[in-house]
Amino acid sequence: MFKDIVVFLRYKDLLINLTEREIKARYKQSILGYFWVILNPFLQMLVMTFIFSIVMKVPSLGVPYPIFLYVALLPWNFFSNSLSSSMNSLVANSSLITKIYFPREILVYSTVFAKVIDLILAVSILVIFMIIYRIPVSTRILWVPVIFIIQLIFTTGLSLILSTFNLFYRDIQYLVSLMLMLWMYLTPVIYPVEIIPNEYRFILSLNPMAVFVNAYRQVILGGGDPNLNSLIIGVIVSLFVFLAGFSIFKKLEGIFSDVV
Repeated sequence: MFKDIVVFLRYKDLLINLTEREIKARYKQSILGYFWVILNPFLQMLVMTFIFSIVMKVPSLGVPYPIFLYVALLPWNFFSNSLSSSMNSLVANSSLITKIYFPREILVYSTVFAKVIDLILAVSILVIFMIIYRIPVSTRILWVPVIFIIQLIFTTGLSLILSTFNLFYRDIQYLVSLMLMLWMYLTPVIYPVEIIPNEYRFILSLNPMAVFVNAYRQVILGGGDPNLNSLIIGVIVSLFVFLAGFSIFKKLEGIFSDVV
């Protein structure tokens, strides 16, 4: 593992270049360009607010539903978009894999890091919402980068696993699309965790994304400190998923060029 880290650091410039390429290629020949990074989650929030708040009357615990939703939607979109894009990162870069030597995981990392940039830009709308709705900012906001790092580890680990399996079995990408749809409804993105009966709430601790989303809401919207027991479980699961994903990826890396 230490040897892999040393090798990876030697290729950090390649990681930066691939991340820049990923961002530029996505919005090439687009009229609005990078503005879509902000516009897309904003429009998504408007549609979902109309459906779930105005039509279905989903409670938001005294917090205006648009910001209640947006706080959870941003980390969820980062997770979902990272998996969807990184899953095809090896297939899409088959020419690089067959011609040039470099740590193949950089292809996955660059895709995930590009989504990190998207997330940072989209946070600007969240800041505007917090000003409009006069959401007070406390020192609990310092929990946000901690929670995000844990989520990033979990997301990257899953991305390594899915990109590897998708290289060998292309049906994976279709199954993942369905899985993400179901996973979102099992995660309290559009609804508060409080509407789930107490006897079933322990199940949420088994869902890392539910832990992360609930923690973001608690520290950003003034609900208190995150549940440390749930967060510790999230850390353990995230590290396990990343180490498992990295191990699987490196074990099969040698035959990638024979498969693409």
